[in-house]
Amino acid sequence: MESPELRGHRWAGILLSASLLTVWSLAAAAQISRDAVIQSEEDIVPSTFGAPWLPQTHESLAKPTISVSQGTVIEHRENVTFYCDTPDVNITIHWVFNHQPLPSHERVQLSTDGKTLTILSVQRKDAGTYQCEAWGDLQMKSSDPTYLIVYYGPDSVTIKVEPGVPNGDTVEVMEGSSVTFSAETESYPQASYSWFFSNDSKPITWSLFFNMSNVTIPAVSKEHEGTYACLVSNAAAQKSLRDAVKVRVLERVTKPYVMAPNRTLVEDTSSVVLTCQTTHEGVGVRWFLGDQLLQSSEHLAPNNRDLIIHGLRRNDTGPYACEVWNWGSQARSEPLKLNISYGPDRMYFTSGSETLADTTVSAELNSRLTLRCWAESQPDAEFNWTHDNTSVYKGEQLVIEALTWKHQGNYSCTASNSVTLLTCSASVMVSVIGHRSSLSVGAIVGITVGILAIVALAIGLGCFIHTGNAEGLSRRTTEDTAYENMTPTSEEGHPEE
Repeated sequence: MESPELRGHRWAGILLSASLLTVWSLAAAAQISRDAVIQSEEDIVPSTFGAPWLPQTHESLAKPTISVSQGTVIEHRENVTFYCDTPDVNITIHWVFNHQPLPSHERVQLSTDGKTLTILSVQRKDAGTYQCEAWGDLQMKSSDPTYLIVYYGPDSVTIKVEPGVPNGDTVEVMEGSSVTFSAETESYPQASYSWFFSNDSKPITWSLFFNMSNVTIPAVSKEHEGTYACLVSNAAAQKSLRDAVKVRVLERVTKPYVMAPNRTLVEDTSSVVLTCQTTHEGVGVRWFLGDQLLQSSEHLAPNNRDLIIHGLRRNDTGPYACEVWNWGSQARSEPLKLNISYGPDRMYFTSGSETLADTTVSAELNSRLTLRCWAESQPDAEFNWTHDNTSVYKGEQLVIEALTWKHQGNYSCTASNSVTLLTCSASVMVSVIGHRSSLSVGAIVGITVGILAIVALAIGLGCFIHTGNAEGLSRRTTEDTAYENMTPTSEEGHPEE
C-alpha cells in the first residue's frame, strides 16, 4: 500500500503533464506558420517522472527558387524549362500556374523528382506566373512567382470597311461618305501597321487620318476607288501578314428613263422591249407597273435592264417605270404609257340615250329617229351606214328627221380601223309604226300618173290659148282700123255670160 506522500507526488506529475499538454495544444493550435509542425506522437518525450516534455520541432523548409531556360519565347517555335531548386530532401514538389495547380496535358513534362518542368511548343495560353511548392509532411514552402512571356501573332489579318457592303470580292462604299478601314488581328506585343493603296509600293501618307490599325477617308470620291492593303508586322515574334480589300465607290444614282421602240404597236401581233437607260454601271434595276413592283419573271432580262412583253394586249399600256438603285441611293424614271392599237370590236347600238338590247328598233311614223353605232377601237374607228345594202351615211350617228315607210328595213353599221386594218359590222332592223293607206300601190301610181297628165295638159292648153289670143289681137287691130266706130257687143264685153 502506497504511502500518502508517494500518491501525492504521482498526482502532481499527472496534473503537470496535463497542464503542459493543454498549454502546448493551445499554442500549436494557434500557430498557423508552416515553419514548425509536430511530426508524430513520438516527438512527445515522457519525463523520468512520467510527465511529457514540450514537443520537439523539425527545422523549417527552405524557400525554393525557380530558374527558367528563357523568360520570353515565341509561340509554337520554342520550348521552355523551369527548375525548382531546394536544399530540402524527402519533400514533394508541386507546380502552380497563375495561382492554380498546374493542369496536366500532353505538352507538359515533369522529371521524376518533379523539380524540372518542361513545356513543349509554347502557346500564348502558357503565358503567366509559375511557382513551385516544396511539401514536407506537415509543412510547405512556395517560391516567388516567375513570369513567362509568350510572343505571338499577328494572326490572320482581316480588313473591315465601315460603312461598306460586301459584294463578291469587292466592298462597296457610298460616294461622299466617311469611310474607315480597320485591320483586325491578334498580336503580342502590339503589331505595327503599314497601309498601301492600289499598286503603289509606298505606304499611305494620309497622316491626318492614320491611326495605327485604322485609316479614315472623310469624304470618299471616285479617285479613292481601288485596292487597299495592310501589312501587319510583329518584330518580336518575327512575323508579318498582309491582307487586302478591293473598294468600289458607288455614285449617287440619277433618274433613268424608259426607252420604247418607235413603231406602231398592234394588239396580238406585236411584242415590245422596254429598256431602262441609265449612265450608272453596276446598279440594280427594278420595274414598276403603276405603283406595283414587277417580280422577276420571263418578262425580264437577266440583268433586269429590259422588260419584254410578248403578244401585246390592249390593257398592257402601262404606265411603266424603271428604278435604278444601289444600297445608298435610288431614283425612278418618269412613267411611260404604250400606245397600243386594237379593234374595232364589241359593237353595239344606242337610240337616243338608250342602249338597244336587241337588233330591232320600232319608231312612230313621221317621228325623229337617231341611231348611234359604237365600237371599241384605238384609234377611233370610222363608221359607214347602209340601208338594205345601199350606203346612206358615213359617221357614227345616223339621224332620220321624219320616218316614212320607205325608211323601214335593215340598217348595217361597219366600223373600220385604219391602223389595225380590221373591220367589224353589226345590224339593226328599223320598223315604222303608224296608219297605212288602203289604196294599193298600183292605184296610188295611177292617180299620181293621172295628176301628172292633167298638169301637163293644163300647161299645154294654157300655152295654146295664149298663142291664139296673140293672133286675134293682131287681127282686131286691123279690123279696128276698119271698124273703129263699131260698139262692141255685150257678148264680147262679158264672155262669161
